[in-house]
Amino acid sequence: MTATATQIERPDGRVELLHTARVERSPLYNEDLAPVPIARRNWTTYNFAALWIGMAHCIPTYMLSAGLMAAGMTWSQALFTVLLGNTIVLVPILLNSHPGTKYGIPFPVFARAAYGTIGSNVPALMRALVACGWFGIQAWIGGEALHTFFASVIPGWQGLLGPGFSGHTGTEWLSFLLFWSLNVLIVYRGMDLLRSVENWAAPFVLIMTALLLVWAVSEADGLGPLLAQPGRFRTAGEFLPVFIPSLTAMIGFWATLSLNMPDFTRFGRSQREQVIGQAVALPTTMFVFAAMGVLITSATTIIYGEVIWDPIKLVGRFSSPLVIAIAMFTAVVATLAVNIAANVVSPANDFANAFPRLIRFKTGGLITGVLGVVIQPWKLLADPSGYIFSWLLGYSGGLGSIAGVLIADYWIVRRRQLSLEDLYLVNGRYGTWNWAGIGATLVGCALAWGGLIWAPMRPLYDYAWFVGFAAAAGVYLSLARATVRPS
Repeated sequence: MTATATQIERPDGRVELLHTARVERSPLYNEDLAPVPIARRNWTTYNFAALWIGMAHCIPTYMLSAGLMAAGMTWSQALFTVLLGNTIVLVPILLNSHPGTKYGIPFPVFARAAYGTIGSNVPALMRALVACGWFGIQAWIGGEALHTFFASVIPGWQGLLGPGFSGHTGTEWLSFLLFWSLNVLIVYRGMDLLRSVENWAAPFVLIMTALLLVWAVSEADGLGPLLAQPGRFRTAGEFLPVFIPSLTAMIGFWATLSLNMPDFTRFGRSQREQVIGQAVALPTTMFVFAAMGVLITSATTIIYGEVIWDPIKLVGRFSSPLVIAIAMFTAVVATLAVNIAANVVSPANDFANAFPRLIRFKTGGLITGVLGVVIQPWKLLADPSGYIFSWLLGYSGGLGSIAGVLIADYWIVRRRQLSLEDLYLVNGRYGTWNWAGIGATLVGCALAWGGLIWAPMRPLYDYAWFVGFAAAAGVYLSLARATVRPS
């Protein structure tokens, strides 16, 4: 056990403050951002595995693989892309998880080391805006499920409120509003009920998806016809232009959590347990659930003569109101649980980091909900290309740039050593702005997104996450030699 004047390091490597009075008086402190005492760090291997199983068993995961099929891939190409992407993104997830477990700090506080105590708002708010978009996407999917459910039990529901606008009926908008309100209500009324629901929601979703798969295989006359479905790409030259941006989009799917996993690993009992729990659960769960989505989507081509990549629209084709009701109840519960866990915890902390004394968890949750509507998720989900090649691929460049800076700073420049107290002090060693971190992030974003403006750089956009990560890490290491004082 080692100690300094302000912090103590346990034999297992975890660190906590000796005294908290000084940081509690700081304007950069509130209870939601405070370092977790070691006595309260009790998450086990099972807890981390269950977290990933719960987050991965969701409709966007299903739509991810199904969207690749709709884009022209065969089942094997789609599953290979999903598995490779999730294996790659597991690396930055685990690297950025380490400081959460060691120091008990959430993502925006961890970012203060590389960006400064004020500058950390740049990566935090970039990450928060992406979470708001995901909140909107999940809320729209949940609204679709509610709409399908109501249509199965209320005669004439589809046209009850007229034609609506933007291509969606009045009842579709009402369903979206109801589901959105349910999310906000849970944020304000408490998380205990949601946590208990999450314990059974994930296996329930898996069982229901498995039943849907059994139906699909039966209707398509076995697995043979499903696995024989041809793709559109005859040569490697035709496949690679779709595979490369698709792989980047797969990484983009969890690039969000690759930054803010400290929000969860800060409660970890040991580094070993958080690593094993995540490494076992993430790739396997994504692969299994994606495989179900691929097979069911293949079946829709045989059964209905068209590719139906949205499971809610597929279930809506069924004739039994009871089957539709059960399936949509499953979708609503799963989407609600995932949305709060994956898309409220992070932005609530991120917004609180910007104004620690003004914004707490509930206020941050409400801001997330409002911005989730402003982003117009119904347009992102209108077709697979919008979901995969615009949304997932687009934001991955920015988040990859942030990941490059965080990993270079923590693992190479500071060699995993942070001053916990100084992360909460305005006049601490990390300063208010670290321009090396800001500059490196801007360079990474410029290179990753430049192809959207200047055609010759378009190939870089297809590799957006990789380009942003490598460029930002390289620039940061170059600048940090002259500007960063190791902890």
